[in-house]
Amino acid sequence: MADADDGQEKTEEPTQKRRQEAREEGRITTSTEVFVLVTLGMGALILSAGQWALPGLAGLWAKGLVIEGAQSLDAMMIAHTRDMMLWMLAAGPGLGLPLLAAVLMAQSAMGGLNFAPKALGFKPEKMNPLTGLGRMVSMKALVDLLKAVLKVTLLLAAGVLMLQPLLPALGSSSALAPGDAMVLFGTAMLRVMGGLLLGLVVIAALDLGWQIHSNTKSMRMSRQDIKDESKESEGSPEQKGAMRRRQMQASHRASERKALADVPMATAIITNPTHFAVALRYEPGTDTAPRILAMGKGPMAQAVIRRGRRAGVTTLQVPPLARALYFTGAIGREIPDVLFAAVAVILAHVWRLEQGQPAPMPDVDLPPDLTLDEFGRPLRWRNQ
Repeated sequence: MADADDGQEKTEEPTQKRRQEAREEGRITTSTEVFVLVTLGMGALILSAGQWALPGLAGLWAKGLVIEGAQSLDAMMIAHTRDMMLWMLAAGPGLGLPLLAAVLMAQSAMGGLNFAPKALGFKPEKMNPLTGLGRMVSMKALVDLLKAVLKVTLLLAAGVLMLQPLLPALGSSSALAPGDAMVLFGTAMLRVMGGLLLGLVVIAALDLGWQIHSNTKSMRMSRQDIKDESKESEGSPEQKGAMRRRQMQASHRASERKALADVPMATAIITNPTHFAVALRYEPGTDTAPRILAMGKGPMAQAVIRRGRRAGVTTLQVPPLARALYFTGAIGREIPDVLFAAVAVILAHVWRLEQGQPAPMPDVDLPPDLTLDEFGRPLRWRNQ
């Protein structure tokens, strides 16, 4: 069946979201024939278990047909009506509650219990006569007609077959005492109900299978439906890309803040002087190469410098090296191999300063492609 919106056939199984939407609209698997089956079955159980009460019930009814001369007719009718009402009040819960429980259990097994406020709302399309005419000539209407014909045929045949052996006894039941006649009628009813149950098992099984098929088919989706639902739930590619960028930025900021706690352990801080700052650690015998403990740009660079000064870490202004380390290094990683020589010169200078040996700032040579501007572009790019 082609979809009117996108022209695609709805061949894909419904997603969990589509199934949930259907439940909210009240479209769950249910079968009237299953309800009839379980109700009749529970009624047969109740009748079978309560046959001992049939003679007493017959006596109660027979009592209502006896006119006692000592009582006025009005008083007698009131008394008999009261007795019947009390009997029905006493027997009502015992009959009704098991039937209700059977129906609820049947629905729970089929499609689950569901309260759908959306199903109670007014839907203008249901008032459309063309839509109603379409429903009258639809496949569902044809299936309902065939189901009704099958139901009448099976149930009538089952009832006649089960009742036929008792027809002679029922024909002479007028000669029986009320209690015996009630027992006979109860037995006949049980046989008829048994036959009806056999027919209803077939009908209910067929109807339940059809309802499951119809409900699933009504929820099927086209491939475009699935794509649209995926976009709606997960967002467009642009939105997902923006979300990933925000997550990466948040993760980067979190790692920078965490790295600030390691600044006091740094051997030196290389600055730009304020736009970039990189905190390096090198402990001979422990580190195989200098390692970046923290680094930042702008406000983060100033935070690294302040934290280092409070901890007494040597801070040196070497702008080209600070930019090269910032754009090619990573927090928690060793510096790139190509910067070993330049960093070694600076660390040697720091060692001399810590030993009280004043010395001028040494020159630092960097590879041409690592002589970067504040945007991380080679400076030679500017001159082209």
